Amino acid sequence: MTTEDEKNAAHNAAMKALKAERDAMMAEKTDAPGLLLVHTGDGKGKSTAAFGMVARALGWKQKVGIVQYIKGKWITGERQFFMRFPDDVRYEIMGQGFTWDTQDRARDIEAAEAAWKISVEMLHDPGLDLVLLDELNIALRYDYLDIAKVVADLEARPRDKHVVVTGRNAKPELLAIADLVTEMTLVKHPFEAGIKAQRGIDF
Repeated sequence: MTTEDEKNAAHNAAMKALKAERDAMMAEKTDAPGLLLVHTGDGKGKSTAAFGMVARALGWKQKVGIVQYIKGKWITGERQFFMRFPDDVRYEIMGQGFTWDTQDRARDIEAAEAAWKISVEMLHDPGLDLVLLDELNIALRYDYLDIAKVVADLEARPRDKHVVVTGRNAKPELLAIADLVTEMTLVKHPFEAGIKAQRGIDF
């Protein structure tokens, strides 16, 4: 029967081997330039995770630009919180509201184009370390913006600029140039049980 001392010794040896393996792997990695991250999928948490990254960046005294597509003037917790940091966060709400609310494609396209103009400005702002393009994927899904132009503009950004794009149904062209793609998978959602979106949880 294996004693506790033998179990501890075996664990110690396994962790030493794992650390050596990790150290060797990390020695091959480099400090990357600006990354393009895409949060997509049907599950909840795409924007939530992205705004968590905004908080993380602020913790490192970095500057952040945020452009919110689609949601429009809808008051959200993240908007109310991050607007408390006007010296560190440029927060632009550019959408006209959800597409089923506006019911005006021409107006949605105009809003998306105005938002993209601001987005490109942020991409080239040397004072910003991270740019969050919240729900951009929705604007692309409805072809409010030319995906080829969006891809070209993203690729033309300064190489030290981190960018996070959120929204369902990310276009293949965007996924192809992304450095990280996370797909949120829906397993269960309270909306299916008739529960409305909750403050502090959903918005």
